[in-house]
Amino acid sequence: MTTKRNRKPAKTDNGSVDALPFLEKLTGPLTFGRMMESFRLCDESSQAELARKLAISRQHLCDIEKGRRQVSVERAVEFARILGYSERQFVALVLEDQLRNARLKMKVIVEAA
Repeated sequence: MTTKRNRKPAKTDNGSVDALPFLEKLTGPLTFGRMMESFRLCDESSQAELARKLAISRQHLCDIEKGRRQVSVERAVEFARILGYSERQFVALVLEDQLRNARLKMKVIVEAA
C-alpha cells in the first residue's frame, strides 16, 4: 500500500504531456490575473513597472492579479498587444473568468476569423 497520490500529467492524443490540467489540479484554474502575475514575475518587473507600461494604476493591477477586478475583452487585447503576447490567450482567459464567475463549467476556444 502506498500513501502517495498519482500525480502524473495527462498525455495528449499525440503522446505529449498536457501540463495545464496537471497544474490546475495542484494550484487551481489558470485565471487572467494569475497569468498577468506570472508574466510580471517572469519578467522580474514590479507591479508599479508593469502598471506604468499598461497605463493603469498599481492598485488596479493588484486587483486584477488577485481576481478582485475583471478585465473586458477589449482591455485584454490591448494588454496583449502592449506586452507582445497572444491576443487569443488573453481573450480566452478573460472569457473563462467570466464563465467561472457565472458558475458555468465551460471551456473557451478562441479562433481568429
